[in-house]
Amino acid sequence: MSKSAPTLEDVARVAGVSRATVSRVVNGTRNVDPHLQETVRNAIEQTGYSPNRAARSLVTRRTGTVALVISGAGGGSDVFTDPFFGRVTAGVVDFLRPHSVHPVLMLADSEPARTEVVEFLRQGSADGALLVTTHPADPLPARLMAAGVPSVLYARPGTPTPVSYVDMDHRAGGRLAADHLVASGRTEIVTISGPLDVLASQDRLAGFRDAMARHGFPYVPTAEGGFTAQSGEAAMTRLLTEHPDLDGVFAANDLMAQAAVFVVQAHGLRVPDDVAVVGFDDSAPALACRPQLTTVRQPVERMAAAMAELLLADLEEPGQRPRSVIFEPELVVRASA
Repeated sequence: MSKSAPTLEDVARVAGVSRATVSRVVNGTRNVDPHLQETVRNAIEQTGYSPNRAARSLVTRRTGTVALVISGAGGGSDVFTDPFFGRVTAGVVDFLRPHSVHPVLMLADSEPARTEVVEFLRQGSADGALLVTTHPADPLPARLMAAGVPSVLYARPGTPTPVSYVDMDHRAGGRLAADHLVASGRTEIVTISGPLDVLASQDRLAGFRDAMARHGFPYVPTAEGGFTAQSGEAAMTRLLTEHPDLDGVFAANDLMAQAAVFVVQAHGLRVPDDVAVVGFDDSAPALACRPQLTTVRQPVERMAAAMAELLLADLEEPGQRPRSVIFEPELVVRASA
């Protein structure tokens, strides 16, 4: 005769608490005393109790999943090769795991794909959406709002939308880069911007130009990149051709900064002796570069975790007003500048 599966009552008896307390812990209800939570979790482990997700979802009307939506990134290959998206995913997963919530990755790189995302969420297949979008004109945030889907954005929306978001002070990051290049004695400074239809790129460039002007440099030669290594290489080649005496470069992300270092070195120049290079993000390319990149740190994993935390709070207490969380950048000085 097979042994019956452990029940909530079994867990409550081992933990020495009421069945209601065990239920609150299992269902992720907030405001449960941390000591009680730990006691119940130990009892769950001791008894081998496994919650019935189907039954629990009938009570909580929650699936235990959220959609991590990457919108406008140009397809799967871009998502899986760009270190930024990997860092976002890592931050989300690490935060959600202790809450027994699982992310479902969805790519919304076309209109049919966006429609599929909205329908998936409208039907309740996931409890809410964590949306990472690369273009300010993306219609998806507004469509999710219209569908009543709890959502949180990575980066502020391009048009005013009553939705919670997490972002960083990109202008301050651009200013940090300018201040460092000028303080190191560079006088012929250029910049490789990100795509100028992206708000973060606009802000990084505006902050950089503003700080340069305050240092007495009213004009900074600029080449637009696309946040890819190839675009950084093309932009740096153009800037070197047009401004052969340049001695400082600010690139709006580390991939482009790493490419800029390669181009400078290919022209027989030394980094940082002849040309100082500053990147942005503090991602894996910053450490892989030789010399390693001085860069402006964007705490992507922490920002992604904050995004997930906002969404879980919204799911726990629906109807809250939208909130924003803004992180501050930090200059990380290494060997390239």
